[in-house]
Amino acid sequence: MDLHHHHLTLAKTSRHRSNEWIFRDVPSDITIEVNGVVFALHKFPLVSRSGRIRKLVSENRDATVSRVELLNLPGGPETFELAAKFCYGNNFEITPSNVAQLRCISEYLEMNEDFSNNNLGSRADEYLNYIVFQNLEMSVEVLQQCENLLPLADELNFVTRCIDTIASKACVEQIASSFSRLEYSSSGRLHMSRQKCESDWWIKDLSVLRIDLYQRVITAMKCRGVRPESIGESLLNYAEKELTKKPNGQQIKLAIVGGSNDHERLVVETIVGLLPVEKLAVPLSFLFGLLRSAVMLDCTVGCRLDLERRIGSQLDIATLDDLLIPSFKHDSDTLFDVDTVHRILVNFSQQDDSGDDDDEDGSVFESDCLDSPSETALFKVSKLVDNYLSEIAPDGNLKLSKFIAVVESLPAHARTVHDGCIEPLMFTSRLIRVYQN
Repeated sequence: MDLHHHHLTLAKTSRHRSNEWIFRDVPSDITIEVNGVVFALHKFPLVSRSGRIRKLVSENRDATVSRVELLNLPGGPETFELAAKFCYGNNFEITPSNVAQLRCISEYLEMNEDFSNNNLGSRADEYLNYIVFQNLEMSVEVLQQCENLLPLADELNFVTRCIDTIASKACVEQIASSFSRLEYSSSGRLHMSRQKCESDWWIKDLSVLRIDLYQRVITAMKCRGVRPESIGESLLNYAEKELTKKPNGQQIKLAIVGGSNDHERLVVETIVGLLPVEKLAVPLSFLFGLLRSAVMLDCTVGCRLDLERRIGSQLDIATLDDLLIPSFKHDSDTLFDVDTVHRILVNFSQQDDSGDDDDEDGSVFESDCLDSPSETALFKVSKLVDNYLSEIAPDGNLKLSKFIAVVESLPAHARTVHDGCIEPLMFTSRLIRVYQN
């Protein structure tokens, strides 16, 4: 900032358990307290810039030393110190880490053009417009600073401006990257290079945002047309940070970390609501991880059903470990959550029926086709179910009706092999259970 070169020394003392900041070389005739921190200052530099302090001083005109307590001041004592320095003409730098606080405190203190030219409010607006809103990374940093400045930051509209900047610039970068990957073959035809795209560097940056602001950013990105795969990767990265520890391996296993479940439940439900409608935009193992967490955290029925329907549409690429969902219900004696797996199997078998409901609730995902599962998919899932049945059969607390429900969740022709015989493993699994009981 290009401010007057009038330097004042700021000293810290202690008085009555409060911190006191004094501008030396300036006679003090006003004391301002912010969250227990006391500033001993002079009236004139403050009232010349701040309409709020001018009004407060005028109300205590008879007092030799005015004492003012500023309640709920945006940014706290640290930001007020910068505002006071501005009033005194001290140099300091506006940065992405303080501009949101400065803009909010300027509104609170009424440091606008009505009281002084080039006041703090206009300086902060200028920095936001010409520096922050031209840069994706800076906009993410400023948006993070807004977490403790709501709703004022929203009312001043720069939260929305940050979100629009992030979404639009991410989209522009992806478009530019797509053009840069276009290559001409020897025949003169244009084709897309398989070179890995590096335009999604912002994915990890977004993970620093609080879930409510992150939700607004991802929603804006989807509206702008950012690639579903990029949205999916961002959601996976955010879930890893908030909910999981990534083990040494390929699959992502969600495991809820300590503390209250309210935050984790909100994160899971929000991420599920943000999942792209396109299939394969996120790994199937990630969907299963979210489902396990949703069951464990007792998320809304809609959240769990949405995940079950998504998983059902691509069950032919699932593994046995995916299906072995532990039973988290307090009143359940079974080892595995058979009810959830049964609903997933029903969704898989009835994909042709689900297409009719897609437009009714908007909660289902797009499918590559609306036909029944292919014979190849049916065969893969039937083998998967047989393996699953053999795993749950030894559980003596598993009711026969639930076991049969899983068996009957697939059509009979799904178990027909090339010689016309019925695959016997499902009966063998049941016999194992009966024998062990």
